[in-house]
This record gives sequence, C-alpha cells and structure tokens, in this order.
Amino acid sequence: MNANVAAENIPGIAPWNDPAVPVAARVDALIAAMTLQEKTAQLYGVWVGASDQGGEVAPYQHDMEEAVDLDALLPAGLGQLTRPFGTGPVDPALGALSLARTQARIAATNRFGIPALAHDECLAGFAAWGATAYPVPLSWGATFDPDTVRRMAAVIGRDMRAVGVHQGLAPVLDVVRDTRWGRVEETIGEDPYLVGTIATAYVQGLESAGIVATLKHFVGYSASRAGRNLAPSSMGPRERADVLLPPFEMAIRESGVRSVMSAYTDTDGMPSAADEDLLTGLLRDTWGFDGTVVADYFAIAFLKTLHGIAADWPDAAGTALGAGVDVELPTVKAYGAPLAEAVNDGRVPEALVDRALRRTLTQKVALGLLDPDWNAVPAALDGADLADPAALRGRIDLDGPENRALARTIAEKAVVLLSNDGTLPLGRPRRIALLGPNADEPVAVLGCYSFPQHIGVRHPTTPLGIELPTLRDTLAAEFPDAEITVARGTGIDDGDLSGIGAAVQAAREADVALVVLGDRAGLFGRGTSGEGCDVETLALPGAQQQLLDSLLDLETPVVTVLLAGRPYALGRAVAESAAIVQCFFPGEEGTHAIAGVLSGRTNPSGRLPVSVPRGTGSQPGTYLGARLAQASEVSSIDPTPAFAFGHGLSYTRFDWTDLTVDVQEAPTDGEFTLAFTVRNTGERSGTEVVQLYLHDPVASVVQPVQRLVGYTRVELEPGRARRITITVPADLASFTGRDGRRVLEPGELELRLAASSADPRLTARVALTGAERHLDHTRRLHTTVVQEPLVEM
Repeated sequence: MNANVAAENIPGIAPWNDPAVPVAARVDALIAAMTLQEKTAQLYGVWVGASDQGGEVAPYQHDMEEAVDLDALLPAGLGQLTRPFGTGPVDPALGALSLARTQARIAATNRFGIPALAHDECLAGFAAWGATAYPVPLSWGATFDPDTVRRMAAVIGRDMRAVGVHQGLAPVLDVVRDTRWGRVEETIGEDPYLVGTIATAYVQGLESAGIVATLKHFVGYSASRAGRNLAPSSMGPRERADVLLPPFEMAIRESGVRSVMSAYTDTDGMPSAADEDLLTGLLRDTWGFDGTVVADYFAIAFLKTLHGIAADWPDAAGTALGAGVDVELPTVKAYGAPLAEAVNDGRVPEALVDRALRRTLTQKVALGLLDPDWNAVPAALDGADLADPAALRGRIDLDGPENRALARTIAEKAVVLLSNDGTLPLGRPRRIALLGPNADEPVAVLGCYSFPQHIGVRHPTTPLGIELPTLRDTLAAEFPDAEITVARGTGIDDGDLSGIGAAVQAAREADVALVVLGDRAGLFGRGTSGEGCDVETLALPGAQQQLLDSLLDLETPVVTVLLAGRPYALGRAVAESAAIVQCFFPGEEGTHAIAGVLSGRTNPSGRLPVSVPRGTGSQPGTYLGARLAQASEVSSIDPTPAFAFGHGLSYTRFDWTDLTVDVQEAPTDGEFTLAFTVRNTGERSGTEVVQLYLHDPVASVVQPVQRLVGYTRVELEPGRARRITITVPADLASFTGRDGRRVLEPGELELRLAASSADPRLTARVALTGAERHLDHTRRLHTTVVQEPLVEM
C-alpha cells in the first residue's frame, strides 16, 4: 500500500511522478497521456462508507442516485472519495485502514497510479464517530475571537489528515439574512465582517494542517425567500456585493483556501452552478482564485431536475463545467458518461474538461498524491500491524484531552449572558429546580452536522462515541451541596402540557429555577434546527413558551438557559427572567461552560453574532438595516430586537474614556487613528469586546444605519486599564455605488466605539475630503488594533 504506479510502457519514473519536475509540467504531461474517460474520472467523486472491519470502503446507496459499480469505474481512475468517515459509525483506526486499502486499490487499478482525494465534513469538528464535537459556527461567531477559532481548526485538520482525509467541507460563509432559516446554526452570524474574519481564521487553521478547506456556499444561499431551505434568493446586486460576497472575498485574499463550493441558489433566475460570471468572472478572473470549485451535493443534477435549465445530463454537465464547476459531488452522475458523450458529439469542448482537470490534478500533486514515495497508509497507522485489524480497534483517539480542553475554551468564550438582575452568579443555592426539555438531554449541545445528530441517529444501537455530560451532570458537580430536582415540563416540539404542573411545583419549592429550553438539531424536518428545519415564526418550538410563562408567574427567580441553533423571541422572559443565558449548540464541553457561568467560575464574554428578536414574526431582520428598516410611526410592526447584535453582559464593569482622534479630516485614500481607554472598574477579571461601527449619514445610495468594521477582545484584571489604538482606513467606508462599482465618497462619517450595535460608548465624527475614488478587490479590509500594556489606575 505504499508506492505510486507509473504508467505502462514508460521507462523509469514518469514525469508526473517526478517531484523535480515543475508542478505545471507534471500536470501537463499527465493530461497529454490520458484518454477522455480517464480525464472525466478525475472530475467526480463516489460516495462511500469505510468498513468497520478494516476492509475496503463500500459505495453508499442513497435515494437520490442509482447504485455505483466501483469495479467498473476504477480502471479509469477516481477523482474523490466522498465522506468515508462521515457516512456510518466506524472505529477511527479501522476506518483509516479501510480508506488506506481502498486508496491502494484505486492507485493500483488505474494506469497512472493516481489515488483519490478523500473529503469529509468538518463544520463543528471532524464529522467522524468518536471525534470531538466542537461548538457550532454560530458559537464561533459569539466568541469574537479569530485566534482561538484558528487553533481549533488546526487541531481538527490535524485529526483529519492523520487518518487519510485531504479535504474538509467547511466553513460556511453565508451571512444570516433571516433567522427562520434552519441552517443559521451553521453560519457565523449576521454581519459580513464578523463572518469574514472568523471564517478566514478557520480556513487558515485547517489549511495549516494540510487540509484543503472549502468555502461554502458561493453565494446567496442564506438570502432565500422566507428563510426556506433551497429556495430562490431575492437579493439584489448591491446586497450581494456588499453583504454576501465580502466574507468570501476576504477568505480568498487572506486564508490560502484551495476550494470553493457552489451554492444551490437560484438568484434572479441564475443557479450558482451555472453562473459563469460568478464562478469564473468574479472568483477567478477578478479575485485570482486558482483552486478547485466543487459542486454542492447533487447541484449539477439539480440544473436539470430542480432548476429546469438543462435538457438532459450531458447538458447539465456542459453548463456546470462551462460555468467553472470542476468537480461533481457527492457521486458520479453528469460528469461521467454524459460528459464524455457531450464532448464526443461536440456539445462541450474538451478544453473545458482539461481546464477542470488541470485544477484537480494540480491539487493532487500539491498534496503529494503523485509522488513516488506516496503511501496510502496515513500517519495515524504508522508502525501498526495492518494484517490484524482487530488489534487496531481503539488505537486512534480523535477526542483526546487537548481536543476537549480546546472545545471547552471555545464553549466558555461563546456563552452570552443576555440579562441579569443580580441573580447570577448563583453562589450557593440550597435547592435548584432544573427544568425544561434540554435540562437532562445529552445531545442538546450538538448541531446537525455533529456526527451523533447527522449520522448517529440512524444507528440508535451504536454508542455516541464521545462523552456528552448533561447540564444535570455538570450542575451536580458545580453545586455539590445543592439539592437538584429535575422536571422536563414539556418536550422540544411535542406541545405536551401534561408535565408543566410538576415543573411549576418543583420551581415553587426551590431557591432558583433553571429552565433549559431551545432546539433539537436534525436534518430535513427531523429537528427544530438544522438543514431543512426551517420555521414559520421565531416562537420557541412546541409548548416551551407556555412552560416558561408558567414559571415566570412564580416568586422563585427564573434563570432561562437557551441551547439552540437560532435566536428565539422569548416574550415575557426578556423583562421578567432573573437572567437569560444564550448558548448556540456549544458542543461536547458546553454544559461545563454553562455550569461555570451559572456558578461564577467563568466570567461570560460571549457576544451575540445574531440579534435576538423581540417579536415572533419580525423576520427577515438584521441590525444591518437601512433607516426604512427601523421602527417607525407608519408601521404597527416594531422590528427592534430584544437584544442587539454584539450584545453580551459580564460579571464585572468596564468604563470607556479619553477618546482622541489624530485628525478630524483625511483624504479618501487616507486613514484615521482613534485612541481610548478601557478600564475594569469591577471586582473581578473579565473581557470586554470592543466593537467599531461605521455610520455614513449621507451617501449616493441607501446604506445600513451602521455596520461593523472592526473589533477586539480586551482582557483586564480588576483595577486595570488598557489604552486601545485603532487605525481605520478610509477604504472601509466604501460601498457599491449607483453604477455597480465600489465607490468611496467624500463626506462626514461617524466612527462608533460600542459594546454592541445598540450600545455606543464613544463616537468620533470625522470627514473624508478630496476626490471620489473607485476601489476594487485590492482595497484595505481591516482596521489595525494595538492594545498598549496594562497601566495602574
């Protein structure tokens, strides 16, 4: 299982196997030697599942495609293996062996000895049985901490690479436009700058481990009408350019990303997988992306079956290939025999096949898959006796102490304290009533792309593979002297009212009532959050609001805890709960993080990556709204959120003072420098999240009232301060003008230093002078933040 195989009848080492030959020359030589069938074979994947006995992978049979015959396909080669670990429960060591044996077979079967590129999901950790379940991306956004997210991604990538995976299908860069959408939990938030900076950090971490990261979904998937999954998008070109594209642009420029996934989206009649202007004109010709574009699963077939813009499979193949989609996933449909047919009958130029092939082979060369010393056996199996699969079971630990410690760090930084009347931290309560459907539910901390919720639910007799302590477990450890009474009250979405009386009685007899509400992650209607689990309103699912209101009628203080994939309107609880703690599926260590915040062991520092609505029907909504999107006297609907984007409380206090601005006016190609002091005036250490918003009072086209252009976490001991200096390039005030080009106009601006989008603390009024400028993708994207050393007060 360790040697690449040279092509037949070529003496010595073939040029494509020779590391001394330049990459482009290696690829060109290989393309010149291949038949059309061998070329197209490199442009599709096959969906497989690894064997739990260590044997070769088996094609995954699913209802959207006919069965695949690997024996018939492999002599021509194979581009990708789809989700060998993320299709069924398999011990990681035996899965790695299964993948290695399959890769050896693939390389030995095709003329050129080319193995497949193996990809898997890694949206909230490596989606494999027994791998760490990290917080979901919405929690990454809540940390406002790219550095920690980068570290997490590097560890995820290390674990994937160690077992033979090459590509990860993450992160999601869709900007939330409507929180009724089920996939909100997979996003990073509702602000493009936050999404871009966190996602770019994630990609940098994943790529640093040798994993090909995949930006998805390009572009507009989250702008669907009414928050419905896989629905048409209503965005105009300016929303697309100024809200939805910037995170992708940032990641392309700064992260080293090597793959992009096209979206299912139909925008103004043009599916993304057929959009040459998007996938080639913008992505490649303008931004300079030189990696691979892969199709979202079945998206090429959807050009025929869902979008109706292709007459048959060859037509669908030619349309997607011409637009710039290089690889068909998850399995072969259009890019196999139909694509070859379209080339042979002249409908598709073979040059388009060669264009996509050059990109895919270049990536395989870069990964070392064509080198003479390529070895199918991954690093995690080095030195193992591969002849005894049974002895391998348990050899690989994908959830070790380092992973769990990092998962807890992120979960702790992501907990958002929305409100608190002084009840938290709890101190030493004698009697705790722990109530609600998520109070004693192990999987309540997991998102829909975690292995247990994505795949494990189809294998109910298989153990979860990871430890998932419930909040009941962690509270018992956090408050060992307390008597904890548990009552479910109601289910997540069953509407059952029969248990509310018992919950009320338990709360009446307690010193404090903790009611744990929220979601159950799932897929396509099997959950209340997740892919295909869209909602009509933002009311809590089922009878959870009735349970909450019944508890609020009591004199016992009620602390509301949310374990959810989206924000919900909480009705009376906004004003009447003693405290509200918001968590977005915080992963396997999440209940430890929550218990620490409740006890005060951890000082909360999370901030909202999405606004929490006041009403159940005020969607779509976002803090990025223009003036017409704000509350007014001419509409009976008030869209003002209960808790705004960027909001989050602490157990200490911070003062912001002494703002200075270096210049009041700067040219349109200049910059401003702000300096101010943040002081911890409380009695314990804590973290303030400084946010910088830009307000443009007068512009040639309608602008959002404000938008985030920078942020930083400031950690301070009590009685200490930091001097924060922020340099703000004028480029950050640019937007898409009337003619569709990005423009920077002279005029007045407000730079608002704020604790949230609704809590400005210091405001600098400045002006841009000089000529109007047109900018492109080379413009400056970031503020520069310097935190000076601690000073005594």
